[in-house]
Formats: sequence, C-alpha cells, structure tokens
Amino acid sequence: MEQYDVVVIGAGAAGMFCAAQAGQLGLRVLLLDNGKKPGRKILMSGGGRCNFTNLHVEPAAFLSQNPHFCKSALSRYTQWDFIALMQRHGIAYHEKTLGQLFCDDSAQQVVDMLLKECQLGQVTLRVRSEVDAVVRQGDEFMLTLPGGTIKTAALVIATGGLSMPGLGATPFGYKIAGQFGVPVIPTRAALVPVTLHKPLLEQVSALSGIGVPALVSAENGTMFRENILFTHRGLSGPAVLQISSFWQSGEHLTINLLPDIDLAVFLAQELCDHPNQSLKNTLAKLLPRRFVEMWFTLLSIPEPTLKQLTRRQQTDWVMALQQWRIQPNGTEGYRTAEVTQGGVDTRLLSSKTMECQRVPGLYFIGEVVDVIGWLGGYNFQWAWSSAWACAQALGAVQRQ
Repeated sequence: MEQYDVVVIGAGAAGMFCAAQAGQLGLRVLLLDNGKKPGRKILMSGGGRCNFTNLHVEPAAFLSQNPHFCKSALSRYTQWDFIALMQRHGIAYHEKTLGQLFCDDSAQQVVDMLLKECQLGQVTLRVRSEVDAVVRQGDEFMLTLPGGTIKTAALVIATGGLSMPGLGATPFGYKIAGQFGVPVIPTRAALVPVTLHKPLLEQVSALSGIGVPALVSAENGTMFRENILFTHRGLSGPAVLQISSFWQSGEHLTINLLPDIDLAVFLAQELCDHPNQSLKNTLAKLLPRRFVEMWFTLLSIPEPTLKQLTRRQQTDWVMALQQWRIQPNGTEGYRTAEVTQGGVDTRLLSSKTMECQRVPGLYFIGEVVDVIGWLGGYNFQWAWSSAWACAQALGAVQRQ
C-alpha cells in the first residue's frame, strides 16, 4: 500500500496547479488522471493557444447558486499572479478583445509550465489511472485502483464537469460528492451554441459560416455585445456562447444585428441622399450582402427603393434587424460546451480552503464546483484561484 499526504484526482488546469503548489509547500503529492496525458482541455482551448486568464477578472463575471463563494479565492490569487507565473517561465502572450490573454505560441506551453511546476514540487503524476472506489477510514481516505490501494490524509477532486466528453469528461466528481453527502446542483451545458427550430433553421441555413457583430439579450435582462456566427445547426459565436449561460429552455433571445447605429435614423438619411437606391443596396452598406439577401427571403417582402419604403415597412425592418426575437429549441449540449454549469454545492464548501465542511480532508476545486465564469479566460482563472486556495490550506494543515 502506498501513502501520500495529498492525492489529487484530475490532471487538468485546477488539478495540476493545485498539485504543484501543494508539492512546493513540502507535501508528498500524487496526481492521478484517467486519460493518456495531462492538460487535454488546456491543449485545445483558445484555438490551441489557451486563453489562460482575463485582465478584467472580477466576481461579477462568475455564476453560481452561491454568488459570493468565488470572491475569496479570486481575491487571494488573481490574474496578475498567474500572469507573473507565465512571465517567470518566459511564455510570451498577447491580449485579444475584452482583456482576453492568449499564448503567442501554443497551449502546450501552459501544460509544460504546469508540469515543470509539478516537478519542482516533486509531484508523482500517473495517467491512465482509474479510481475504482474511495472509502474513508478514520481520518484518511483509501483509494482502490486496478494496480493497488493508496492511502492519503487529503483528497482533492479536480475532475471537471461533463463538457467535452471526447476529452475524457466523466461524472466521477459528482459521484464522490454524492457518496459523502454533498449535494450537487443540477448540471447543464454552458458557453455552448444554441440550436434553432426547423422552420427558422431552414431559412437561415444559407448563412452558415457568416459572422456579424451583435447585441444578444436574454429574458432576464443580461446582454452581451460580441460577434454571432450562423451555423448549420443554429447560432454560435462569442455573444451566443455567453448568453447560453443565462438562457433557459422555452425562453426567447433578442438580437440586435446593428448594435452600433440607429437604423431608423440611418434609413432616413439615406432616403434624403439616395432616394432611388434599393433597400437591399442600402442595407448592404451595413451588413454582408449574402446576409441582406437572406433577410429579404426570410421576411418574404419585395425589394423597394428607399422612396418606395412605407413607414410601416421601415418600422418592420428596424424591428427585424435590431429586435430579432428567436426561441432556440435547445443547445448543442456537452459535446461542444466550454463548461458545465452547476456542480458541487458550494454552500457546503469553505470559500477560503475549498474543503468540504462535512468531510474534513475532502476538497473540490475547478469546474466540478458550482462556479462558472464568462467566456474569455475567466474559467481558467477560477481553476488557478481555487487550486491555489486549496493548496495553501493543505500546506497549513501540514505545518500544524
């Protein structure tokens, strides 16, 4: 039988970082993962360049049934702390839109950095390691694996959620929570494309691949202004992924396809300047021509010149383009979701240490917990912050 001070299950962003930090605090750490290699989700994130954090991280950008839970960890290990770690390892990065930070080269650099940090902490890493059972005996946990039994005083669950099952996602973390009497908030796919009902989908399918800036609003008043992308199944793009975390089944979304102008004022000015210009050519000054042509088909209306445009038609066009109301029939689900909304109920965890209040020595960090952030590096920052908070708590126990 092997014995460790800490066993971390899940070698993703949170698990690797927690293991590294705990090891560097002098603990004997074993890091287990069921996959062939660590950091699989890191490697495919950000188009292969890993959107590792955001310059504007703040608690308001995170969702949870317990909205105050994330504040402690985020304030104690910030985006600036992780940026400093990247700089110490000489990893070049750049800012894209809205404070999003990406590696200049490859997401592999982040994985390599985390592995180096694990080496500094003398962490033992084992991949292709399935945990068959976890049992608590006294003050310790007994883990049964195909190769034997492991004993540990502290068990950290960093197994993530259900998103992207192709990368090895499993409900293991939720099962462990349930085993030890910790409630799990019902889960669903988040930061995910939405699908459309067949009649509308057939009408807009010709736009597949076209992206336009938009302001997308949910019924609860939440709105995001970024690009949307038409797909063969519905709508995607940053604004749609963002709003999916706030959209509920059966609700509508309202989309402003021209968020930067007052379309009624624009049409009035164009009428003065170019009365014989077609409405189609006028709108093509603002939107891709293919998009405009599809919109005429969608609305089944003639193609007037501006001077032929009635006041009612002008109002209809303003509504169609700046208050387009749709009712998605669902989302693409966990297969393409960036994260899993819901998870281990944070009301039974310490916000300072991530430890389960009912089961001393049991910790939950990262995506398995009921905390998700906006698109754009926020979820990685939650992984780093929750992992760091957990590691500091583990180190404090060791020093006692």
